[in-house]
Amino acid sequence: MTTEDIERAIAQLAPDELARFRAWFEQFDAERFDQALEQDAQAGKLDAFAEEALSAYRAGRTRDL
Repeated sequence: MTTEDIERAIAQLAPDELARFRAWFEQFDAERFDQALEQDAQAGKLDAFAEEALSAYRAGRTRDL
């Protein structure tokens, strides 16, 4: 199945089926994003960002939200 096949199939969904698909895909996509973020964190890929944020905090270059 190609991306174009999937696009055509989605375009043919009834409104209620499209709503169900949208809800499912939103959950699916969020889980994939969380997994990727966790893997990046475990691999140390976010360490530089964390250190930059902590350095800014320590230097007083941050503000309360």
